[in-house]
Amino acid sequence: MKQYYVYIMSNKSGTLYTGVTSNIQQRIYQHKKKLVPGFTAKYNINKLVYYETTGDVNSAIAREKQIKGWLRSKKVSLIESVNTEWTDLSEGWDDD
Repeated sequence: MKQYYVYIMSNKSGTLYTGVTSNIQQRIYQHKKKLVPGFTAKYNINKLVYYETTGDVNSAIAREKQIKGWLRSKKVSLIESVNTEWTDLSEGWDDD
């Protein structure tokens, strides 16, 4: 079954970016290497701080929209519910 990921990334100053993908390792690599121009490249968003999975693409898109609509404080609470230190959850993934 195909998996879809809703994820939140951040940078040193705490700027947040929420996205959705079907290949999280590839997408995070693209963000970190600034391969796609846009918000994440402009603001050096390079640390995966939260993600969740679902088998339904429509659920993933709806969840992304839901999270994007939240206040920053609610997004921070979500991140800290599973990642209190805001560590990079993609650390150690093969990004060569």
